[in-house]
Amino acid sequence: MNVISSYCHIKNNRVSRNGFSVFEQKPEIAFFEFASAAFRNLGVAYPKFFKMDALCKLALLASEYLLSADPAFGATGPEHTGIVLSNRSSSLETDRAHARSVSNPEAYFPSPAVFVYTLPNIMIGEISIRHQITGENACFVTPGFDAGLISGYVNQLLEQKLVKACLAGWIELDGPSYEAFLYLVVPPQGTAKNSNFGPHSTKGIWDLGF
Repeated sequence: MNVISSYCHIKNNRVSRNGFSVFEQKPEIAFFEFASAAFRNLGVAYPKFFKMDALCKLALLASEYLLSADPAFGATGPEHTGIVLSNRSSSLETDRAHARSVSNPEAYFPSPAVFVYTLPNIMIGEISIRHQITGENACFVTPGFDAGLISGYVNQLLEQKLVKACLAGWIELDGPSYEAFLYLVVPPQGTAKNSNFGPHSTKGIWDLGF
């Protein structure tokens, strides 16, 4: 069975990786301030991050903290890696901003910089651009995190050899409420028992404490 090689959880202004806190700020700090500080903490030179909408910032943060510490990604290569994400609110936060920009006929000025983020799968695009990932991808909008749907879909991609590894998880943001849960799935071959966090199954995902 395919296995989870590492995972990252971001919630309440705290970033944890493989169950250990790696960055944290006070809960009352606004998301944009927390996200900027968490990104600078990585020491990564990627100015484009600061121009993204909130959903993409959250997705990119989770991917950066995850992939920067997982050798399985480097061993697989971005051309053989897929991305499968889901959330509940789609791109609603940016949709609201776009709607405000076109609601007044006398001050009609839609911004292309905002409009480009009015689809939820743009977060997959931003991760792919940053890490040059070119494998299969999908974005699902569901009422809650459906571990059965995600595990089944990702395992099928791996079993059909369409990808050799896959980023998967839940990236949800609506107003001040947000949560990211991202993990990397790889085949079991050549994976040492002490280098993974269990099978990629519905139970295996929930066992990670999401």
